[in-house]
Amino acid sequence: QVRLMESGGGSVQAGGSLRLSCAASASGYTYSNYCMGWFRQAPGKERERVASFSRDGMTAYSDSVKGRFTISKDTPDNTLYLQMNSLKPEDSGMYYCAALFATSPWHCLIGAKVRDFSYWGQGTQVLVSS
Repeated sequence: QVRLMESGGGSVQAGGSLRLSCAASASGYTYSNYCMGWFRQAPGKERERVASFSRDGMTAYSDSVKGRFTISKDTPDNTLYLQMNSLKPEDSGMYYCAALFATSPWHCLIGAKVRDFSYWGQGTQVLVSS
């Protein structure tokens, strides 16, 4: 069982920055075996993927955050990060990290659906005011 715990959310004005963290823990857990993703969900909307990190270190972003958000991970500490800059009110929502075991880079970065991710954190709230 993989446990994920997000932190770093909060309230910020438009144009500001936040860095989200996702700490992973499990017996025998190795970050390199998992495709990792950051997702967000605004009230009344579907959960959407905003950034992904494949097992071989490739990254992908949704068009809405490309150029503003950066996903990274610290393998020794089993921590995934999402650096969010130039935040906009439409970036507000609950942010989740999730893990998908042993999938191809294409599936991780492009093909995987929300339902394909097996492990989820409890989320951290981001509120961007105008």
